[in-house]
Amino acid sequence: MNYDRLAELLFPHITETPADIEAKFPPRNLPEGAKVTRFAPSPTGFVHFGGLFPSTVGERLAHQSGGVFYLRIEDTDAKREVEGAAEGLIKTLAKYGINFDEGAILDENGNISDKGAYGPYKQSQRGPIYQTFAKQLVREGKAYPCFTTEEELDELQAVNKKEEIKNTDWQAEAEARRAEMLARRSFTMEEVEEHLAQGHPFVVRILANGDPEKKTKFTDLVKGTLEIPENDEDFVLLKSDGIPTYHFAHAVDDHLMGTTHVIRGEEWLPSLAKHIQLFSALGFRLPKYMHIAQIMKLDENGNKKKLSKRDMGANMDDYTRMGYCPEAVCEYIMTLLNSNYEEWHMQNADKPYTDFPFNIKKMSVSGCLFDFSKINDVSKNVISRMSAEDVTKKVTDWALEFDPEFGAELAADPEFAQKIFAIGRGGKKPRKDLATWVDAKGYMGFFYDKFFEIIDTYPETFDKADIIATLEKFAAGYDYADDMNTWFDKVKAIADELGFASDMKAYKADPTAFKGSVADISMFIRVAVTGKQNAPDLYTVMQILGKDKTLERINKMIVSLS
Repeated sequence: MNYDRLAELLFPHITETPADIEAKFPPRNLPEGAKVTRFAPSPTGFVHFGGLFPSTVGERLAHQSGGVFYLRIEDTDAKREVEGAAEGLIKTLAKYGINFDEGAILDENGNISDKGAYGPYKQSQRGPIYQTFAKQLVREGKAYPCFTTEEELDELQAVNKKEEIKNTDWQAEAEARRAEMLARRSFTMEEVEEHLAQGHPFVVRILANGDPEKKTKFTDLVKGTLEIPENDEDFVLLKSDGIPTYHFAHAVDDHLMGTTHVIRGEEWLPSLAKHIQLFSALGFRLPKYMHIAQIMKLDENGNKKKLSKRDMGANMDDYTRMGYCPEAVCEYIMTLLNSNYEEWHMQNADKPYTDFPFNIKKMSVSGCLFDFSKINDVSKNVISRMSAEDVTKKVTDWALEFDPEFGAELAADPEFAQKIFAIGRGGKKPRKDLATWVDAKGYMGFFYDKFFEIIDTYPETFDKADIIATLEKFAAGYDYADDMNTWFDKVKAIADELGFASDMKAYKADPTAFKGSVADISMFIRVAVTGKQNAPDLYTVMQILGKDKTLERINKMIVSLS
């Protein structure tokens, strides 16, 4: 077979050589040890939580080492592409701290453009590059054309592996199909010319050179040493429209763009043998691979399952609607990625997660368990460390979009809202009332008449007369100018006068000697003022509400109880 002639027949329009292409993509000038990583999603929908995993790993590895992190859009499957998905993907990732040094970016008009010298960064714009390398593989006898439809070719390999093991008929059929596949490797130049003359489409397949009975050792940076069976499948490199498959585009692009580390989900492990052969056939150095464990969640029966697109928490856009701040989501991801992150964070509470020395060796080999309870705990800690000014702005911005009525109240008087969010903030043990911005309304809505309501009722164990007497005495002696100690001394005096213990030690020593404690007296007042038994510091609440509003609510409660 004259492979040079075959290559020219298949690709007469390709005049450049791989050397010409290589010259356009020179090696990167980076410090020793610098890593070049990428995130290469397909624009087929929303950003999955699982997609934030490899992108976070890639961003951390590149930026901790002084390397480059870039975005490549793998849009070779036009049938599955969703309009606007690529643009939405870039915006979502940026929200969660995934910033790219180069690659596909959004310009000032919101359109995708390239930043960097290794583009185009959309695979659909790199067709001639792939065809140049495919032509070279044909010229070297490492790939061949197959003149038939993609559907027919795929059908040839549609072997049910489970049935193949159970049923010898399936095994015989599989062998027959493989024999037919091997027969397609044999063709004459005259047959090729005839197909081309008739305009028949063709795909280009690699010539598999592996023995599936043989295995080669391979070191994955997460999984460790693996034994990979050699590739014996003549898989497609170029589809009939000249567009590459994922496998081929992945190899060509990662080589030309200087990728040092490929980070992807463990579901891609079965394709590793194909990539090993591809890089070898192309004469490229194989990058280092990291296959990350899948994100798991517990189903209603308590069994682990893969976090699917339909599960709550899978769509990253949902986190905005649910009121999670990006900082909390990012920190939660770090707790899943590295087992020692939480220990580090306890010792470095004031530092951002980006200061954490991310370590590949600390990554989980098995699946990471997604847990909303855990992310809520992380989020409470993150929000508790924010300033009152920051929380006010973030809650207001969120509420204006997702709860306009609440947002309008906050926006009408930011200083008032900021005083509320400042309660218990700062210090070694700040309050942790908010896990999401959704929680804000329930936490502090009682400050606003529009949202104030009596949520908690008084326990029936207390005499209504004592509750009314407490409220009346407190209202009669309330002075807005009192400091906290004076204010509380008056509350304790009411307790003593009504037969409640003002001294908690005395109450604990003999609770039967009293009607209750000063804590109960405070609760009577708190419910009247806030509508809840549990609320922020009552003295501070009254200082923010003001004397008139405080007394108005107390008097209304007296009337309702009378």
